[in-house]
Amino acid sequence: MNPKSFLKSLFVATLALSAVAYAAEEKTAAAKADPVKGEALYTNGDATRNIVACVSCHGAAGNSTITQNPRLAGQHAAYLEKQLHNFTEPTRNNAVMTTMAKALSPEDVKNVAAYLSAQAPKSDAAKNKDSVEAGKKIYRAGIGGINVPACAGCHSPNGAGIPAQYPRLAGQHQDYTIAQLTSFRSGARSNSAQMTEIAHRMTDDEIKAVADYVAGLK
Repeated sequence: MNPKSFLKSLFVATLALSAVAYAAEEKTAAAKADPVKGEALYTNGDATRNIVACVSCHGAAGNSTITQNPRLAGQHAAYLEKQLHNFTEPTRNNAVMTTMAKALSPEDVKNVAAYLSAQAPKSDAAKNKDSVEAGKKIYRAGIGGINVPACAGCHSPNGAGIPAQYPRLAGQHQDYTIAQLTSFRSGARSNSAQMTEIAHRMTDDEIKAVADYVAGLK
């Protein structure tokens, strides 16, 4: 190869590598979440896109005071992103959240999830203290004989969950936890085959006991 051909080939190769590097950098930048933008959208909504402020239902900094609406503060970002995506599908149908989720862009979802995951969660207290001990046993050891595994195995002993795999449960409202386990059991919520199978084996009293126990975890 003569010098001119070699230099030309080198120049073309350099341009190609630069283009690949730029594309990778652009992709990384696009994937990076902005919690500041997430806070603004969560707190104020976006009237130009008919997006209602999340704070009205889920409370300041994600600490809902409405027991039917989940506390989102401290929840894993990847889990929040998955749920918002699922709300746009039949696997998790909710009239309010489906409408909200469909109005959000992928960037919005990442930003709001990043904001909420960084907030300090609050704990609740058991509504029925008599059921806490039963809930504790189920959460830590499962229910022998009917293949209900210990909740702690996936959601961790303190209810913190495992990032990108299993959600945080600690401090969640009893009413919300009961509603979700009941929905998994009935099939109304079908975005986790594992939870559908587990909840299907649980009685109302067992569900309520676990919900009472996790509400007090920190």
